[in-house]
Amino acid sequence: MYYPKLHAMCPKKGLLSILRKLKNAPDQEVRILLLGLDNAGKTTLLKQLASEDISHITPTQGFNIKSVQSQGFKLNLWDIGGQRKIRPYWRNYFENTDVLIYVIDSADRKRFEETGQELAELLDEEKLSGVPVLIFANKQDLLTAAPATEIAEGLNLHTIRDRVWQIQSCSALSGEGVQDGMNWVCKNMNAKKK
Repeated sequence: MYYPKLHAMCPKKGLLSILRKLKNAPDQEVRILLLGLDNAGKTTLLKQLASEDISHITPTQGFNIKSVQSQGFKLNLWDIGGQRKIRPYWRNYFENTDVLIYVIDSADRKRFEETGQELAELLDEEKLSGVPVLIFANKQDLLTAAPATEIAEGLNLHTIRDRVWQIQSCSALSGEGVQDGMNWVCKNMNAKKK
């Protein structure tokens, strides 16, 4: 659903502003993997980051890639579908990932256990070892959304010791909290622990 008034109140901060902050070496490429269960809001988030129209989004059956080049810098965002039948193929995209962004539908409490299991499996993957992880607690614009602190506690995020991580409340629909999360990505993308 698209809320024009809400959308107009929230200024868009596109990928170029993020790229300017990220750029610290010429011709540097950053690979960001965007994962989460189906209907978590990954594609809406991707389009919000790319400053694209978010009024007509359909479920991702495979993957979406957005690449932006700016001043010799290339940011590659890989949005992989989250349907159960697609998840086994996620591992095909792990190689050379610089940052993992995991998106959770904060209002879908019935699926917290499932999303927690998927996240735990991702964190155990050898090819994602040490990769910084940003968890977007999405859909905070909904009254039924669980706060990020509750989600962090329920998923035992405090036990993560092998990488830097952050949980960020956001609404991919309005853009609220998205820039804060991406600022964290900018500061931590080179923090991959070997």
